[in-house]
Amino acid sequence: MSALFKKLPGFQKSPAGLERQILRRLPQVLWIGTLLAALGAGLMRLLPWSGTEAEIATRITTVDIYLISLVILHWTAVFTVAIGAFIVMVMKGPAYVADAYPLPDAEHPAPHGAPRS
Repeated sequence: MSALFKKLPGFQKSPAGLERQILRRLPQVLWIGTLLAALGAGLMRLLPWSGTEAEIATRITTVDIYLISLVILHWTAVFTVAIGAFIVMVMKGPAYVADAYPLPDAEHPAPHGAPRS
């Protein structure tokens, strides 16, 4: 296994930065945002409404649909930020030696735009 992943000699890992702080806070942000939307849905049921029962049910259902879509948007935004922070964290990791790629014209490069043989 060690032959597959050879670390680049002399490479210093970048120190952890803002991406680690973001990844640590994201679960809390996810729950707080979700609970705020649920609190809004619960509050809509406690408020006094005027009108017929059908109108009240329509208003509450409309608010529920908006809040559900807001929760889905919130989850998507948190997930997108998590992907970005994870990518930054991985990119700051150790560097590895790439596989050798033999160039057929390494000694005598072809002129720019010329077809390679």
